[in-house]
Amino acid sequence: MPQNEYIEESIRRNGRRMDHEERTRKKTARQAHKQSQMAQTLHGHKAKLLHARRYAEKVQMKKTIKAHEERDVKTKDKDVTPEGALPTYLLDREGQNDAKALSSAVKQKRKEKAGKFAVPLPKVRGIAEDEMFKVVKTGKTKRKGWKRMVTKATFVGEDFTRKPPKLERFIRPSALRVKKANVTHPELKATFQLPIIGVKKNPQSPMYTQLGVLTKGTVIEVNVSELGLVTTGGKVVWGKYAQITNNPELDGCVNAVLLV
Repeated sequence: MPQNEYIEESIRRNGRRMDHEERTRKKTARQAHKQSQMAQTLHGHKAKLLHARRYAEKVQMKKTIKAHEERDVKTKDKDVTPEGALPTYLLDREGQNDAKALSSAVKQKRKEKAGKFAVPLPKVRGIAEDEMFKVVKTGKTKRKGWKRMVTKATFVGEDFTRKPPKLERFIRPSALRVKKANVTHPELKATFQLPIIGVKKNPQSPMYTQLGVLTKGTVIEVNVSELGLVTTGGKVVWGKYAQITNNPELDGCVNAVLLV
């Protein structure tokens, strides 16, 4: 924890006051009166800044309210022109464009996009922070414990530049850095050693994804240009996703299955 976060440290150790929720509620209730008083009493440059901020807030609020109202609104679609005579009961319905139906269709498309790949390992065991990191003691008397050493295999990109060792919070040892993965193609039943492009998602935590930690179940992106895969449009596929199926820190290598 940084040295200046004394309040957060105190809350973590001792908790909050018994009436904290009540005081927060009252403070929020008084906020409108306080804003009103400031708007009436401020002058000059401070008043200009306040009004500009309030104006931006109100515009955003109106946009949000309008977006919510438009969900159930039915608007006429000008592009649709019906051919021939229409019965009376269909006159009001011509070329209707239901915003709610559109939004639900967009959501459905997003779901389909998200569920594009069926991963081989849908569930993995959770890893505790103590297992993932080792505390590195620093300082003259070895009393500072804010540095962490990653104990799992990691992927570090080519363009990565280390921070000065004195300021480095997370240490990724060179011996545990991996650049290639043994990727198995499920349809071809063949295994290829392919270079790793990046870590797409680590199921343990977003922080582990950012650090490039490779654990069981992690989805990585691999360079498949040498496999000669081609899209329907005739373009060569450069990168594809694969899921790690072993424990790299125990086996000393990364085994993965290509997501097709």
